[in-house]
Amino acid sequence: MQDGKHVILFVDDDQDLLDAMRLVLEAKGYAMVEARSAEQGLRQYKEASPDLIIVDLMMEEVDAGTSLVRDLKAEGNTKPVYMLSSVGDNLNLNIDYSELGLAGVFQKPIDNQQLLSVLKTKLK
Repeated sequence: MQDGKHVILFVDDDQDLLDAMRLVLEAKGYAMVEARSAEQGLRQYKEASPDLIIVDLMMEEVDAGTSLVRDLKAEGNTKPVYMLSSVGDNLNLNIDYSELGLAGVFQKPIDNQQLLSVLKTKLK
């Protein structure tokens, strides 16, 4: 938490999406920390101690998102991690996300109400 607000780390290489998510999250009382690459995401994780993490599956490299999730796990992360994917329901055909320890998957374009509902449930 930061200033009494839950901190969400959002890792995506699309600045427009990051800006849109910041508006949605901050309007509902969350603090958002952003990263535009897996490497930056790992640094922000260490600095910000987020309460929940959302990672885009495909960023600068095809497997950047899954690599970041593995790195977070290796760092001892116990906070919920969600993958953001435009692959759709085919994600679990390509990646065993239960093996990665993901709390779930959001589809792009992200449904703001679904996101807020999950945050409310996970961060009560």
